[in-house]
Amino acid sequence: MATTADDLIDRRRLRRKLTFWRVAALAVAAVAIVGTALVFYGDAGKSVDHIAKVKIEGTILEDEELLKRLDDIRKSSTVKGVILSIDSPGGTTAGGEAIFDAVRALAAEKPVVAQVGTLAASAGYMIASATDHIVARKSSIVGSIGVLAQFPNFSGLMDKIGITLDEVKSSPLKAEPSPFNPTTEDERAMIRSMILDSYDWFVGIVTDRRPLTRPEVLALADGSVFTGRQALDKKLIDGLGGEKEAVAWLSGKGVSGRLEVIEWKPEDDDSSWLFSRSVANAVGEMIGLPGAGGDVLRETGADRLFLDGLVSVWHP
Repeated sequence: MATTADDLIDRRRLRRKLTFWRVAALAVAAVAIVGTALVFYGDAGKSVDHIAKVKIEGTILEDEELLKRLDDIRKSSTVKGVILSIDSPGGTTAGGEAIFDAVRALAAEKPVVAQVGTLAASAGYMIASATDHIVARKSSIVGSIGVLAQFPNFSGLMDKIGITLDEVKSSPLKAEPSPFNPTTEDERAMIRSMILDSYDWFVGIVTDRRPLTRPEVLALADGSVFTGRQALDKKLIDGLGGEKEAVAWLSGKGVSGRLEVIEWKPEDDDSSWLFSRSVANAVGEMIGLPGAGGDVLRETGADRLFLDGLVSVWHP
């Protein structure tokens, strides 16, 4: 009987091991299937004529991958029109400028329309203005034309806890403004000069791209934001609606409305599709882990707290 009991225990252990490896094999197979589908079928639609869709979301930075993607779209013979789906509060002015220039280069060869989702403010609106037509929802938020620079001042805290800063520098404005001492008028004048220069450039962009005179743009460029309906009345956008209306505008530019809209997604940094972000997200969703691989800072907007340089961003 002892031998029989031992045999039963061994069989149960073996059965559990087999079950584990079967589940593991199924998981690997699922990853392989998803990865293969993404690799071999994800780009299949791009080989035929289509409308390319590019999502520009979150904080605007100088995104080399996005710039390359826009250039690839420009060079693609099968892309007949482009929809920029924008949902952004803005970001750095340099990032907005780089994407603005890339969109203008794209629009020189293919019709490009901006479709505003929840928000296209500051550098987000700057990018939208690079397109030849802007549509937004009635309740979208649009505008916030302007530039700012923000820097903390820890000098009060340093005084309270008894910390002083000693420094030797070549000139009074070197490395200023500093969070370790109060800002002087000369320092403020230096920063203000840069802000006003970038602001003048931003206003010039909107004046060139929108059916507005410079005085009209200046009247709107006080940092105010507007609903889609208000923005239409103020000529900051051209129409109300979503992707359907964006496609309709492209149809008026000779792009067949029957063409499929295909999103050109970011390329994964990893060389192996098995460990790519897209596969990780897909498998994560399959097993009930929403947001797998997501960037928490980006999702919460906390990344905007760490922007360097001049920024054009709306902080609600």
